[in-house]
Amino acid sequence: MPTHAVTDDTFDAEVRQSDIPVVVDFWAEWCGPCKQIGPALEELSAELEGKVKIVKINVDDNPTSPAQLGVRGIPALFLFKDGQVISSKIGAAPKAALQNWIQESV
Repeated sequence: MPTHAVTDDTFDAEVRQSDIPVVVDFWAEWCGPCKQIGPALEELSAELEGKVKIVKINVDDNPTSPAQLGVRGIPALFLFKDGQVISSKIGAAPKAALQNWIQESV
């Protein structure tokens, strides 16, 4: 399953109420590092299908969710499990590092 977009309106239903862990990618169109990690997140989303859900939220279009979580820089990745943030990672990283971070956290 490829990554898909969530909004401030769908955040609780898609992320906090998910029955599997969710990685939330806070990003923006103008963010170069965000675009760098996009393909890796798409691949990981397919590889981890059924175990972890990966979603994206555009911070320019949806300011409430990142503000509630204190996002100050992007890309910002937050890993939710049972509705709570269990880990976060700021900045771009290679696919292997992202995969290790996800697997160590869940």
